[in-house]
Amino acid sequence: MALKQNDVNWFRPLWRRIALVVFLVIWLAWEAIWTRETFWIVLVGAALAYALYNFFYAFPKEEPINEQVPPPRQSDGPDGQDS
Repeated sequence: MALKQNDVNWFRPLWRRIALVVFLVIWLAWEAIWTRETFWIVLVGAALAYALYNFFYAFPKEEPINEQVPPPRQSDGPDGQDS
């Protein structure tokens, strides 16, 4: 994946990734419908494809926090309590 760890941390919230993709979709629609500039259509389309791939397909999943949990204590007494 081409994203650096700082970028991954910044884009971790889903709303940021969705906001960027929505912005690119609106920009692509603007270029395709209103200006019809082929260069910008291709450029923004490539940026949209890159964002979709990196933000939703190849984005690293949330890693579970591995906290050390102490093992349960062994009881000495018959009722499950320490004597």
